[in-house]
Amino acid sequence: MAPLTCTKLSLITIAGVVTQIIGLSFFVFGFFPVKPALPGTSGSESFYVPACDFVSNQSDTTLPSDKLKSSYQELSGIPPSFDRLILMIVDGLPAEFVLGKDGKPPKKQFKEAMPYTQSLLASGSAIGYHAKAAPPTVTMPRLKAMVSGAIGGFLDVAFNFNTQAMTDDNLLGQFFKIGWKMVMLGDETWLKLFPGLFKRHDGVSSFYVKDTVQVDQNVSQHLGDELSKDDWDLLILHYLGLDHVGHIGGRNSALMAPKMKEMDEVVKLIHSSINQSQGNGQGRTLLMIVSDHGMTENGNHGGSTYEETDTLALFIGLRNHVFDYASVINQIDIAPTLALLFGVPIPKNNVGVLIREAFDSLKEDKHLRALELNSWQLLRLLQAQLSGLPCRNFPCDAFYDHQSSGSTDCNHEAEDMLCCLYIEATTLYTSWKSKRGFESASTKDYSSAAAAYYKFLKSASEWLSRRSTDKPVKLLALGLATMFVSTVILSSLMFCRLREIYHGGRQQSLNLNDSMNGWSLDETFILSVILILVSSMTSSSMVEEEHYIWYFLISTFYLLLLRKTAQSLCAVRFQSSFFTQNGQSREGYFRMCFVFLLLTSGRVLRGWHQGGVNWTSLPDISKWLEQAGSQHVKSLQLISAFLVISIGLFALFSIESKGKCFQMVRLSFLISGLLVLLHITKYQDYTFSSTNYGATLLVQIIYAILGVATIGTVVALPWVIPFSTSKICPTDNTISPLFLSIHEKFPLVELRDSLYVIGWAYVLCWCLLQLLLQQPINTTPILLLLLQILAGTLYFARSGTHHKEWVEIAAFYYLGMAGHFALGNTNTLATIDVAGAFIGISSHSTLLSGILMFIITYASPMFILLSLVIYISMKNMAHLVIPEKAGPGDHLMMMLGFSCLVPLVINSILLTSYTVVLLLMQNHLFVWSVFSPKYLYVCATSVCTYIGVFIVATTGFYAYFVLDMRKQKPYSLLATSQHY
Repeated sequence: MAPLTCTKLSLITIAGVVTQIIGLSFFVFGFFPVKPALPGTSGSESFYVPACDFVSNQSDTTLPSDKLKSSYQELSGIPPSFDRLILMIVDGLPAEFVLGKDGKPPKKQFKEAMPYTQSLLASGSAIGYHAKAAPPTVTMPRLKAMVSGAIGGFLDVAFNFNTQAMTDDNLLGQFFKIGWKMVMLGDETWLKLFPGLFKRHDGVSSFYVKDTVQVDQNVSQHLGDELSKDDWDLLILHYLGLDHVGHIGGRNSALMAPKMKEMDEVVKLIHSSINQSQGNGQGRTLLMIVSDHGMTENGNHGGSTYEETDTLALFIGLRNHVFDYASVINQIDIAPTLALLFGVPIPKNNVGVLIREAFDSLKEDKHLRALELNSWQLLRLLQAQLSGLPCRNFPCDAFYDHQSSGSTDCNHEAEDMLCCLYIEATTLYTSWKSKRGFESASTKDYSSAAAAYYKFLKSASEWLSRRSTDKPVKLLALGLATMFVSTVILSSLMFCRLREIYHGGRQQSLNLNDSMNGWSLDETFILSVILILVSSMTSSSMVEEEHYIWYFLISTFYLLLLRKTAQSLCAVRFQSSFFTQNGQSREGYFRMCFVFLLLTSGRVLRGWHQGGVNWTSLPDISKWLEQAGSQHVKSLQLISAFLVISIGLFALFSIESKGKCFQMVRLSFLISGLLVLLHITKYQDYTFSSTNYGATLLVQIIYAILGVATIGTVVALPWVIPFSTSKICPTDNTISPLFLSIHEKFPLVELRDSLYVIGWAYVLCWCLLQLLLQQPINTTPILLLLLQILAGTLYFARSGTHHKEWVEIAAFYYLGMAGHFALGNTNTLATIDVAGAFIGISSHSTLLSGILMFIITYASPMFILLSLVIYISMKNMAHLVIPEKAGPGDHLMMMLGFSCLVPLVINSILLTSYTVVLLLMQNHLFVWSVFSPKYLYVCATSVCTYIGVFIVATTGFYAYFVLDMRKQKPYSLLATSQHY
């Protein structure tokens, strides 16, 4: 087989990556389709039994709104219970803050924060529910669920950042059809979902989470005027401040109780206004207070834990009820309940069930009529999704005769069971109607009919809610096959490079260990890690607690390094002469120190955050520091930030060259570091809760300086670096324990010099960004990650041929993943840090916020990939002999080959394996709450790997070809080089 050339390797690698991206796109769009919905909107047909030959009433669209409203009321047979609706959304408010948990009252500080609301609950003037929300628990899909009663697709979490107009049937559309005038104040998501429906509106961005004050004042400043007006029928108030408080400081933030008190004052104002208007004969008004989602302990949301799905539904205006702290409904139940309370058809794709207590004030016949309308609507959905439904033409066909058999157990398959329950409820209702007005009619008959209807409704709702959508099998198979092909391509390239380097005759016996020609323990372990990870992916519990696997594996690898270093020290003592032994022992002791630094810093990182899902309540270092007080966190943050900046600047200032280019690089990063410290000291308050123009401007200046300095270093350095290598090496290149000499006998040594400086520019820029964007408690883990990268790089640089290069790069990749979880990340969407994604942004930008969110979430994996540039520049490759006629391709493949291939191969194997797992688990109970969020993280990790490898490869290619061009034209560029 012909040896690989640089061009061939590059083209095949690019083809493999592109193939993988195409396959991944096929699979994602096949597995996560937008959930199908019945077209059109509900109309007059909603008030008729879903007969087999029924044709929708087309006159609905031509009737004037007032006549349509009268028609609906006449057909429904249920008079509207209210005339106007005030819908107050308190974004992110967990129900347990108001209603308590497990049947117990809320905590004292939360109960005292909302005295007026608690008094309404205690007196029976309000009735509250724990409304269970479906994941993903982010705003846009939760609002759609409340107004349509439908459960959206999983990828709505992505659409949440780019909301489009809602086209499915919903309550606001139904209200608009009957002539309602609507006003919206608050979250602009409503304006994007329902453009053109509101008579008046004042929207604010929901993503600028640093603002906890003005975002709510914008709503409340209009409230008094709106309550005094009578030209609206629906008033929507969406308060965002409480959610933003959670994102900044978590559930136990000092700002949480004052924000709840503020919301309680709003409730008091609205309720007092309602009582006054009803006393003046302005009609009955229902105040409904809801939350779209809850929040975790650290204030985030998006996952499926109880804390995130426990939302509030509070009705103020219904007749007196005995309050029960434990009442539970589904969030989707709000839509059909409001529809029938206000006399409009239930939205077409609703899968919710009427809230029983909301209709207790109705007479028996009206209550059963409401249940019948809800049942008809769900039966239409069943007919659309089950072509083999036995009662799909009921009561038009012979199946109707079965109703005469009376009550049965209905223990059948899903289709037969649902039909049986529906016919049983209809039979009991028909029997009750036939007896109505006679003495034989009893409360028991009414209760039996109502119970039968609720049994059918809940069974149908559960079945429709959990039913997976039909997936395009061919598209899934094509995507999986394409990803498998890409994995084979990249793995084959890796195998070819290994064979050429270690078994192809290029490697000479220049003091090599025997391990270079055979399998060693560390190589076996590196490969076993992949097998362990793939095996663990099939368990939902292991996916939730994946961080334990990474911690164990990386710690085990460090112990293997310790063992190998100890063995090499023992071998030196018995096999070497005195002078050789002295030098090699010194190197061995240095390596031993680096291993102990890796073990120590790794242990602290493991204990910093108690991640995962099941054990987050256990103590960890971050919780201890937060409990000790914000001043302790602030002090540790400043110390850690100072050390990070000092290490990076020391690396740059240790370069001997005094050229203008290097002076500019040093000065730029020094200024950036000082500005970051200023930002931490002056603006980055641990309880920072409002916007600040000065802070935003300072961060924007830092962004600009870092961008110019880093890009300028990458672009300009290869053009101006002197060819005399004695001018650019660390100050102490003989005994310094932190930095090794990069001046080695190697073709085009200036390339390694350039990559050394560029690599430190990458690393320092990334560190400064993380110091700005990460939560203050995560500053120390950034320092520990930097120490681990330095220790690992110096260890491998001094280890010579003790480890194969691909093993070292794989170890770095694993370190990046362990660091990912050490920063507090998990496989649930709730741990994504939204607050940091708006630092330095003066106005909301989905693109910029998304980029910052990605930078925060994938701080550790990208950190590792960028540091590979330093690793390449410092790695001793003298044992690899380059042919005399070697071209640029041989040099580049030697330096960049494994650094690019190893991350791509490991990522490809894990991506393809988890794709298979997700396909096998598509009917698993936790497919949407555990496996699907994990797959989104796997996809994002792939994107991170592509970007990181691209940066490493392009940096190496660019620097090499610029230097090679300069070397071929020495006379024309000599003057410029000497000038700088």
